[in-house]
Amino acid sequence: MSGWPRGVAAGDIQGVCPERFSRVADAFRANFSEGHELGARFCLALDGEVVVDLMGGFADRAQTKPFDARTLTPVFSTTKALASLMIARLVDAGRLRYDQRVAEVWPEFAQAGKDALTVEQVLSHQAGLCGFTQPMEPALWFDWDAICARLAAMAPLWPPGTASGYHPVTFGYLAGEIFRRVDGRTMGTALREDLAAPLGLDLWIGLPDSEFDRCADVRRPPAMPDLGPLTEVKRAAFLTPWSSPGGRSQAEWRRMEIPSANGHATAEALARIMAVFACDGVAAGRQVLLAATAREAGRQRIAGADLVLPYTISWGAGFMRNQGLGIYGPGPDAFGHSGWGGSCAFADPRRGVSGAYVMNRQSAELIGDARSRRLIEAAYASL
Repeated sequence: MSGWPRGVAAGDIQGVCPERFSRVADAFRANFSEGHELGARFCLALDGEVVVDLMGGFADRAQTKPFDARTLTPVFSTTKALASLMIARLVDAGRLRYDQRVAEVWPEFAQAGKDALTVEQVLSHQAGLCGFTQPMEPALWFDWDAICARLAAMAPLWPPGTASGYHPVTFGYLAGEIFRRVDGRTMGTALREDLAAPLGLDLWIGLPDSEFDRCADVRRPPAMPDLGPLTEVKRAAFLTPWSSPGGRSQAEWRRMEIPSANGHATAEALARIMAVFACDGVAAGRQVLLAATAREAGRQRIAGADLVLPYTISWGAGFMRNQGLGIYGPGPDAFGHSGWGGSCAFADPRRGVSGAYVMNRQSAELIGDARSRRLIEAAYASL
């Protein structure tokens, strides 16, 4: 299986994997042989160049469609890495500051004691707006303006700036509305026009109908994740009947732009775009950010016991930092984001490494899925 030339298949696994990275190929195959996968893809880039790109299994539950280079995978909260990059682009252009008050660009947000909240506090999950305590129809999530109005009027669930508490869905509306107020476009539109299309990257927030046939079916996890002792804050974030979008069709979910939860991508596109943060702002041969902005995006904003996730987390400007988690390799300076069920995208500026893992069989692990950790550890052991 090692030393494949491009396009040569080995059983149901195919892709690119030089001899140097044979341990990655072995780990990828083991995830399948041990029954952990339906379909998956792992991509690793060094200094922005893809060196490993492995894929295999099936894109559909009936196991009739191969999981191949064209397969688009829902990546759930890994989408937050893309949203954070789009905010970083505004900062880079001098149109927004991380330490700027949100109310300066979104005046309605100043309600209920939120006037002093900054952009970086919102991005690092310090806003206290992780979910709604008052009942609503789950379909209301499909009304962007209505959700943003609720968030603007809402009183924080804890004193802002005192702790992080992961915002699983609301993050996308907060970051997306900040972006829209500054740029004028939706975040998904800007991602497509400014990065995905010009750089030839298969990245989508808001998927057009023309791409639906490429989407992988998702097999849901066998159990709910373990959130630890339940609190009002955790219930608001994850456990109310209205804590996530519902009541609409899968097609409507795919079309909707929710920059925290419903991005679709390939592992290759994620690995290539995350090179921005591993390679001083350069991705796909283009200076996407200034080197200083790329570093600033990953700088720690807060660290400590998260009020929603049962972990001690160091947060950058929208990114999970590897410090203390160890889910993106051995280096504390790596950062990225993970998605419900197992996907992840990460960058390591110290080693010039970026990578991504996508799959369509979800596990119950919140972050640091054992399959991706096995692949990432094998990759670093090969460097």
